[in-house]
Amino acid sequence: MTTRPLHAVQFTPAAGERIVSALAAALDGTGPAIMPLDPDLPGPALSRILTAFAPAVLHTLTGTGSLKRPSVNPGAAAGVRHGGIREDTAVVIATSGSTGQPKAVELSAAALTASAVASLRRIGAGPGERWLCCLPTFHIAGIGVLVRSLITGLEPVIVPNVSPEILASSGCSHVSLVPTQLRRLLDAGASPGPVTSVLLGGAAPGDGLLAEARNAGWRIVTTYGMSETCGGCVYDGVPLDDVAVRLGPAGEIEISGPVLFSGYLGGSALTAPALRDGWFRSADLGWWRPDGGLAVRGRADDMINTGGEKVVPGDVEAALGTCQGVADVVVVGVPDPEWGEAVTAFVVATDPAQPPDLASLRTRVQEAVSTHAAPKRVVVVPEFPLLPSGKPDRAALRRMGVEGVSGHVQAAEQA
Repeated sequence: MTTRPLHAVQFTPAAGERIVSALAAALDGTGPAIMPLDPDLPGPALSRILTAFAPAVLHTLTGTGSLKRPSVNPGAAAGVRHGGIREDTAVVIATSGSTGQPKAVELSAAALTASAVASLRRIGAGPGERWLCCLPTFHIAGIGVLVRSLITGLEPVIVPNVSPEILASSGCSHVSLVPTQLRRLLDAGASPGPVTSVLLGGAAPGDGLLAEARNAGWRIVTTYGMSETCGGCVYDGVPLDDVAVRLGPAGEIEISGPVLFSGYLGGSALTAPALRDGWFRSADLGWWRPDGGLAVRGRADDMINTGGEKVVPGDVEAALGTCQGVADVVVVGVPDPEWGEAVTAFVVATDPAQPPDLASLRTRVQEAVSTHAAPKRVVVVPEFPLLPSGKPDRAALRRMGVEGVSGHVQAAEQA
């Protein structure tokens, strides 16, 4: 560990030039490493992160303040100093710790640069082509857009959200989106305009969404990755140059290559289980498609245990996503006294006045996956609760399932 300073930065999209400047200095070594944080973090969550990772300074729109470093970090491994980061670390991506111990991913300038260069090469981005950044810059997807822009030497266009009007007037050739954003753009009748490629990641898009977008003239490149891989490292099922992917004994996706993180801030006790012999164990489940590409089934820790049977939500979502009347779907396990967990599908209907029928949805899953994977309940909602990253908030959906939700709910009587 070294004494390279770590500064926390909380900037809104309106102050985009400040985050770009801080990132550029972190990458070339002329400035401190940065930990981008959500400017809307509630006070307790912010305090938890600052206490856990002890950045030396906090930069906000209203000013800069030094932070007192605690002498002891209860969450750090023995022998690791509080706040110590690796000399080559440029960016630290922090989790909120809302569902467990906070973790922070250390990313080197070399890894971030390797990711950006490989991404630009894969999509064929040319000189003079600008990026639109409409994802949070405190998440790796937004940071990735900024790094690609720095590599190309063109300032990105940073906006808090995206609309057909913003897309058309941006003058940008490339954009990163999550499926919810693409869905809303299509529903609003947006055309690609000047955009020649869309990197779509953050959550698994349904086949229907991809087909609709591509039929409307959008060039969609699906991406898979996470903070520990500097964002997307598998494009349309194919790893980026110099990235390797393999499946573990239980189908867990493992990744190696120059895009990998250096470790978790806080010591080897956190890092060792996830990063071994140059391979990152992602905790995601995957399989190889007939064409040799990687398909992602979902996270192992999202597995549903229903009546003693294991169900992968991603498998059920993939089956339901092909059903008529389903615009989008998220499947979760809801505590149930009989089944342990009941497979529950939250569905955004193509036509809310005519929601899809539970019986037909169950039949589709029974045919495509298995009988025990068929949803016990289907809850039709106008939209999903989202995390700041734009991903569906599965924990919130589980709570909705436990507490009950207003709207159209169908429950199966059969076992």
